[in-house]
Amino acid sequence: MMMTIKPLVISMTIAALSATVSISALAAPNDNSRPLSVRTADKLSDLAVKTSLNVQENRSHATSNHTATAKSINQPKTTTQPKAAAQAGTKLAADNMSVAELTRKDDQSDDINGGQVVADPGSTASYDPFANPDFSFPSDGQRLDANNDAAIKSIESIDGKKHTTLNLSNYAKQVNEAVWTPNMKVNSAMTIKMQALLDWNHASPGAIDGGWGMNSKKALINFQNMRGLPATGKMDQATWDALIKNIPANKPVLVTYTLIDEDLNTNFAVTPAGAEEKSKMKGLYYQDIKEMLGERFHMDVRYLDKLNQNKTYQAGETVTVLNTRAPLKERITRVVASKADKTLYAYNGDKLVATYPTTIGSDSTPSPQGSFKIVNKVKLPWYKATVGEGAQKKVHMLPPGPNSPVGVVWMGLSKPSYGLHGSPKPEGISRQASAGCVRLTNWDVLEVYANIENGATVELK
Repeated sequence: MMMTIKPLVISMTIAALSATVSISALAAPNDNSRPLSVRTADKLSDLAVKTSLNVQENRSHATSNHTATAKSINQPKTTTQPKAAAQAGTKLAADNMSVAELTRKDDQSDDINGGQVVADPGSTASYDPFANPDFSFPSDGQRLDANNDAAIKSIESIDGKKHTTLNLSNYAKQVNEAVWTPNMKVNSAMTIKMQALLDWNHASPGAIDGGWGMNSKKALINFQNMRGLPATGKMDQATWDALIKNIPANKPVLVTYTLIDEDLNTNFAVTPAGAEEKSKMKGLYYQDIKEMLGERFHMDVRYLDKLNQNKTYQAGETVTVLNTRAPLKERITRVVASKADKTLYAYNGDKLVATYPTTIGSDSTPSPQGSFKIVNKVKLPWYKATVGEGAQKKVHMLPPGPNSPVGVVWMGLSKPSYGLHGSPKPEGISRQASAGCVRLTNWDVLEVYANIENGATVELK
């Protein structure tokens, strides 16, 4: 069942948001030192054709229209034993998801038929108390703090995590030592290395899973465009040389990471089904440690499971994870979101500096076309969800967290109710539907957030 979206308009000032997040400190320096070929969106290859993007968007999906709430909470920890998504020895699908897998998290919020993001849950101007008279705003001490929340730090503080190459499996060693050669046979070790290299070069393949599917194909084409190479979508010597050119020769793809008490002491809680139950949570936290590690290390949880069979994920235990990319050192002055390509192109002036797989609208709730501006940026936004119609209509205020309908970041556009935001389901990016907004993985949207400022241009096409 597709939902009827009712856009809601909320008035927000940039000044009000600046008290919540510091924007200037997050912007990357303007670095134009690398001589790169300049390509505009109009000159890019027809990505939709090259990657055969024949996917069904009109799925039953719990999406809602958005406009922009951030602040913070401490919740008593609720831990659950995560379910292993991949059985021992099971071959991972090549970047393709079944409908059942794609709807795993969608089903948790399928009663939401409208909504908006709110910058401050205490702003009564943005909330109708008569819509849900039982709602009470959390006290300041209970609100998630965007500057200190473990969900944000888990993704952002990669350099603070200790990685080693000790005690790696033979498979991990094969991945790290893999070198592309012409006419080589397709193998999983090279597939993972290529996905990692694309991630390191900021041509994001989304959640890395060991399969060469839609998002990986797009990432390779996007990287070739970024480097001024023929955008064939196929590996060749010139592309391989460009992929490894700025990467240290000894940088490993797979590394070992020892879990620490801080990892286990993070707030975990099962995300309930339905907006009303979500609104009773103090935070829409990660559901378990594997979900958290998947986002931290840009991995599909099923691939994390496959690498770490029989692990219990306790403090002191060593797990194998992906060695993720360094921060983007380019200012993003404008982005182009292409629905046909299911890609967000990030530019510094006319130079393409990064690309990200994205979900942009759906057939029933298409994104507007045109050029807009980013007018606000919010980490850990609150979400005002509308459920039901007419006399049955209710409004629920959903707390922040990585499993929020808008993920961990909201960047509102000058077109009211639309924005760039994160996702509670990274493995569904480019495959599920969106209510007109531009949805990215939580780690990709954080990279855009860190390098783009209010006033930057967003072109929707």
